[in-house]
Amino acid sequence: MANKQAIAHVRKSNGELQSLEVHLFAVAAIAKRLASKLGLASAGELIGLLHDFGKYSEAFQSYIGSATGIINFDEDDWVDSKAQKGRIDHSSAGAQWVYDTLKLYGNKAQGELCGQILALCIASHHSGLIDCLKLDGENRFSTRIQKTDKETHLAECKNTANTSVLNKAKSLASENLVRELDSLVKKISQAVNHGHQDSATVQEFNLGYLTRFLFSCLIDADRTDSADFEFQKNTAIRSQSAPDWDIAISRLDTKISTFIANTAIDQARKNISDTCYQRGADPQGVYTLSVPTGGGKTLASLRFALQHAKRHNLDRIIYIIPYTSIIEQNAGEVRGILERSEDAAPWVLEHHSNLDPEVQTWRSKLITENWDCPIVFTTMVQFLETNFSGGTRSVRRLHQLANSVLIFDEIQTLPITCTHLFCNVINFLSAHTKTTAVLCTATQPLLDQQIPIEKGRLSVSRSNHIIGTEANTHALFEQFSRVEVKPDVRTNGWSCDEITALATDSFTNRGSCLVIVNTKDWAQKLYFACEASGISADALFHLSTNQYPAHRKQILDTVLQRLKDKLPVMCISTQLIEAGVDISFATVIRFLAGLDSIAQAAGRCNRHGELKNSAGEFVKGMVYVVNPDKENIDILVDIKVGQDQTRRIFSETAAHELLLPATMTQYFKYYFYNRVNEMSYPLTQENTTLLSLLSDNKENNYPEKNNASKRAGKRPLLMQSFMEAGRQFKAIDAPTKAVIVKHSEGKQIVIDLLALHPDALKQRYDLLKKAQKYSVNVFPNVWKQLQEAQAVMEIQSCDGVYYLDERHYSEAFGLSTEQVVLMDNLTF
Repeated sequence: MANKQAIAHVRKSNGELQSLEVHLFAVAAIAKRLASKLGLASAGELIGLLHDFGKYSEAFQSYIGSATGIINFDEDDWVDSKAQKGRIDHSSAGAQWVYDTLKLYGNKAQGELCGQILALCIASHHSGLIDCLKLDGENRFSTRIQKTDKETHLAECKNTANTSVLNKAKSLASENLVRELDSLVKKISQAVNHGHQDSATVQEFNLGYLTRFLFSCLIDADRTDSADFEFQKNTAIRSQSAPDWDIAISRLDTKISTFIANTAIDQARKNISDTCYQRGADPQGVYTLSVPTGGGKTLASLRFALQHAKRHNLDRIIYIIPYTSIIEQNAGEVRGILERSEDAAPWVLEHHSNLDPEVQTWRSKLITENWDCPIVFTTMVQFLETNFSGGTRSVRRLHQLANSVLIFDEIQTLPITCTHLFCNVINFLSAHTKTTAVLCTATQPLLDQQIPIEKGRLSVSRSNHIIGTEANTHALFEQFSRVEVKPDVRTNGWSCDEITALATDSFTNRGSCLVIVNTKDWAQKLYFACEASGISADALFHLSTNQYPAHRKQILDTVLQRLKDKLPVMCISTQLIEAGVDISFATVIRFLAGLDSIAQAAGRCNRHGELKNSAGEFVKGMVYVVNPDKENIDILVDIKVGQDQTRRIFSETAAHELLLPATMTQYFKYYFYNRVNEMSYPLTQENTTLLSLLSDNKENNYPEKNNASKRAGKRPLLMQSFMEAGRQFKAIDAPTKAVIVKHSEGKQIVIDLLALHPDALKQRYDLLKKAQKYSVNVFPNVWKQLQEAQAVMEIQSCDGVYYLDERHYSEAFGLSTEQVVLMDNLTF
């Protein structure tokens, strides 16, 4: 090594070398910039500088030389690179250096904790954050940091590293760095929420989240420099400057000026929009935007966000939406308003695919999106995975949540198990990273009121309700009253024939009817029943998530056009149509569910207040709530609990008051009271919760952690089980797997993917992005049935991406575990 330059990477395309010194300083510069969002520039720079310090060892240099062919077998020592892959530890040396150096500064507790935080980031940069404690009580951090020199090569690396790297590391690892990091640690430890100092659980969650934030900065810096060395064109297309929000504001204002307020509903929407525009100049914090369904909250919230981003010099706006089915609609609307052909870069990015493999390869890491765009549309699943999943793929994006406006659409759909995790993250981002969050919905959950404060309750000040007082909100919902709700919950339930009769009668007498059910089985059953009743094929439609997005969009477009043309429409749908779909029926029939779902369903009825009787007078739409006699929802716990609490509300509340905010508040009080034990993400098998694993880990039997006398007067080290928490976390209870459907344009996409060379990275990326519109997300039980039927095949060049045998997809219902068409009848 004495006479050789240490190598970090070798470019595959032309064999050019990137020196380790260049890579370390480049990553340090990026990590410094990213960590400055937390006021921790020096900490970011240090972990970037030392993350690959172990690559200075002869063992690693021999490995990389053999693996890439830059070693001449006749002159150098060759090693079996395949056998050595992943076995040479090059991340522990830097972690040991940082920990051993920083623990000597400040008082012992300050320096040691700061050293641990940074060492964790470095030691974990290939695996994902490691456990400080294992579930069995083993101190995994101590085991890792105490690895022998023979394993980590620390002494050798100190002797062979570039002087510039060592000198810079020594200048950064100082009393000032410890003081800088410790000052944020103290701020976290002294935080007050709702008039109470944060509990030990919340404090330690925040310290763990601080670690994850710094880890995100390192991961993105490392992946960015590595990718840009391999693909030099990448640098030119990355964001080089802050967004010019004035351009976006001007374009949105131009669009808003074309809206004409012809009706009382139109005027109410304008008032909401103008209020959001004015409140955009308010201080940063956590806000609620409680707007009735059909209130135009997408553009209204965008007006707030653009003004807010300009006022506070923020980097981006991120829309977090519950369902992929409505992202395209909202993102397309915003893109159509803001983007122009002459723009140097796009304003809008959509990120909602789960087609990438679960176990990410290096190739897929290079093309992973990191939300480097002014306006991002993503899903709640992606947001939660960014914050809580294991590995290194999703966490890369976490730091982008800083200096941003986060807009949560339909926040009531937040998984109940993630309640405390979500509230603690939003509180941290708001308090420490210049982030503003806006919770949008017509059915506002009580995240700032009805959940245990000691585990994390959302911090929303009374002045941060954008619409204003309860009286203002009540009056606004009264203005949007355009339906009559008729609950008819029967002791023995409604039979299929009775529901069909109600639907066909509504269809015949009022021209259009939407039936929203809780299960796909009922959707198909009612479709066949309506078909048998004589409703013509051109007027009868079915929607469910078994259909791929482009197919659903095609159906919705047809339905919308027929409604516009005053043609009859009968639509049977699962709850996917309830949120974010701008559609209006004369009648809606909703199967019994949570009151929030019923309110969302009502938003698809007489949405614009357009219904008139034969005399030309405005009339209300009809919303019927019925309970089927047989419904298999045992695994749909949210729906089941929601039904119980809705029955209680029905027994206490007049029908004309069901959709008012005060009633919704009472519903959520009942709902949350019954589910308070589920809010910390319980892990029954381990007898603990995800919140505990990511905070004080109080159920862990590690003796020093649980012995109060040993902790007295000393700031404890982190004891989180980060990796175990990441392994256990799933944003939804039954994680889905995407399969591409060989139907319409999806067929050509599959053909192209099958023919793709494994190294054709850009083509792979482009095809997978197109495939999002032609994929269906499948639950594990259905996936197993498809595999047993040999209906799914893997695309070998794409690392875990599958496509569906076309015989298992029907025009009416989409994906099926049974063959639904014969090959001879396919007309693709």
